[in-house]
Amino acid sequence: MVMSTGTSAYDEAVRAVRSGGLGPDAAADRLVSQLTDAELLSLLDGDAPRWQLPLIPFLLGRRAFVAGAVPRLGIPGIRFSDGARGVVIGRSTAFPVTMARAASWDPSLEEEVGRAIGAETRARGANYSASVCVNLLRHPAWGRAQECYGEDPVLTGVMGSALTRGVRIHTMACVKHYALNSMENERFEVDVSVDDHALHEVYLPHFKAVIDAGADSVMSAYNRVRGEYVDVNRPLLTDVLREEWGFTGFVTSDWVFGTHDAVQSLEAGLDIEMPLRLRRARALPGALRDGTLRRQTVLRSARRILRTTLQHAALRAAAPPSTGAIASLEHRALARRTATQSMVLLANAPVDGAPLLPLAPDLRHVAVIGRLARDANLGDHGSSRVRPPTTVSPLQGLREALPGVRITTDLGHSEHAAAAVAAEAETAIVVVGLNERDEGESVLTGGVDMGVLGAAFDSGFARRLVTGVARLASRLVRGGDRASLTLRPSDERLIQAVAAANPRTVVVLIGGSAILMERWRDRVPAIVLAWYGGMEGGHALADVLTGAAEPGGRLPFVIPTDAAHLPPFDSAAKSVFYDARWGQRLLDEDGHTPAFPFGFGLGYTTFEHHLLAHRFDDDGGTADVSVTNTGERPGSTVVQIYAADAALHRPIAQLLGFRKVTLAPGEEVTVRIDLDAGPTLQRDPHTRQWSARAGDWVVIAAQHSPSEWSTAQPLRRASATTPAEPASDELSD
Repeated sequence: MVMSTGTSAYDEAVRAVRSGGLGPDAAADRLVSQLTDAELLSLLDGDAPRWQLPLIPFLLGRRAFVAGAVPRLGIPGIRFSDGARGVVIGRSTAFPVTMARAASWDPSLEEEVGRAIGAETRARGANYSASVCVNLLRHPAWGRAQECYGEDPVLTGVMGSALTRGVRIHTMACVKHYALNSMENERFEVDVSVDDHALHEVYLPHFKAVIDAGADSVMSAYNRVRGEYVDVNRPLLTDVLREEWGFTGFVTSDWVFGTHDAVQSLEAGLDIEMPLRLRRARALPGALRDGTLRRQTVLRSARRILRTTLQHAALRAAAPPSTGAIASLEHRALARRTATQSMVLLANAPVDGAPLLPLAPDLRHVAVIGRLARDANLGDHGSSRVRPPTTVSPLQGLREALPGVRITTDLGHSEHAAAAVAAEAETAIVVVGLNERDEGESVLTGGVDMGVLGAAFDSGFARRLVTGVARLASRLVRGGDRASLTLRPSDERLIQAVAAANPRTVVVLIGGSAILMERWRDRVPAIVLAWYGGMEGGHALADVLTGAAEPGGRLPFVIPTDAAHLPPFDSAAKSVFYDARWGQRLLDEDGHTPAFPFGFGLGYTTFEHHLLAHRFDDDGGTADVSVTNTGERPGSTVVQIYAADAALHRPIAQLLGFRKVTLAPGEEVTVRIDLDAGPTLQRDPHTRQWSARAGDWVVIAAQHSPSEWSTAQPLRRASATTPAEPASDELSD
């Protein structure tokens, strides 16, 4: 329907919401009243026909996937783009992967990245970005670990919320994969058992934080939880998400294999089947006619979809970005800065009386060794893959940063040859790690519920064709869960050979999660975790190695000395049990000392922290911390506030809050840090009410997860009869 003004019914509804003439619910109702039954049902799945299923891997990088467009009324529909590390459509800015950005511990920086991703998404013609992945890292062998923010619920919630706020300036933000999705090979089939404590107090709080930050949409996960696939899991999609948390946006399925029953999924709370007309297109019209599907259920989802779309269109930045914003100089600079702030300096021992890094300014000859030195290596090749117009490898970055320095190279195929090259140089830099073949999204490396395809395709030939194409794609994409937490044996031998030939050896690790280093880490003075650093990763690495930039990263997970110190992980498991024992918390409970604790990272200067005061109650609080740069260079630190129950034989550190601080040499400031009460609370499964967890709770300011608590202060909770401890008056912004 086109209005007399020449604008569509949808445009008029957006204007009415923007002006305040109508609320988004009333505007959605007005549109719904004008829809035919066919148009109404078309809102509930993707618009593309099912025969395009084999083309998805090829189309994903070329255009937005549309669901629910109604041209007659001008309704644009949900126009989907993936975007965890940048927009997947066309040639776009490739930022460091999500795990790398988690290592920055800088929500303001992550919000900038979100703003850039949202702008490029909108410039590519999409209005919906599935960029916010907040699945918890239960085990570093998970193939898609690089797409999440690490092992901690508080860090994940803060960083995911920041990305959401940035993305929403231009496009609707989708948070995924809800919930308990943290293994790859069997993601389509695995059944996750979990008790109420672990579910609500460990694996869901960060989803709620992102929803509270304004997420417009939730993407459901492929897996089962407590015996039910998530798309038909009413306890998760309705009881928790909508009734307990108050979420008013819409829920989409994960793609293709994420909808198991057309009617049941709609009743459970799944609003849109993505990305094609598969199960619902075949089942819903008849179900609506014969009464199997209630019209009220259809109207409920239609209103959610249109209400959310209208509200966002009314509130987003009015002027769409031009295509000139895509991979612009500004966004490339942001990608480079983000990469430097994400890199974690794990070791920097002195050689000849001084730390090996940053590289000496009078350096004349450096050897760059390793099979990954010449690769940009942006991360996995699954649905989050970004294809930037240009990339910078570690070798290229070093060559540009050191124009007057002789650089010799070796791919590392022969340990003897590499050692000879290293021996002739003043410093050797070994670039090793993982790539898209070692970890990442899988397509069909594990089982798939063939009932999904069986309901969408009549003939056995069609099903065989589709699965055949998917299996071909899986061989091209590779990835999947990791087979080992160590480097390849050839990489470990290369490090040992080079270090034996040159005591001034720097190891640069590429990857998306924890890498165990026990066979070689005591043989090299310097180790840098550089992640999948994005299109400007080579420049950023050179900035950090030369000292042009501070290595600003801190670990978003623990690195143990032994994989046996982590929870069990079976990539072929059809059923798993998730409890509250994982990561740094499991090591704390069992008394294992990590190689590098959660939150750890070195810089080129040193800091001291002192907790001055705090106020705290069941809604959270603040802590005031004195921070001093005690070194001779400007630099940054991440002030981290932890709590623990000191009554336990081995206290288990719980992150409550953090703040990144940059100071000049000798500078001292007092900073205020917001605290999350969640880790100290428990939920009653019957009343759904939260209350303080019993125990002798203490609090401490630290530069990483603490191993001892002798300097901790009692955690004082404010109450009606106990006034909160006063905070400092002089606080830094």
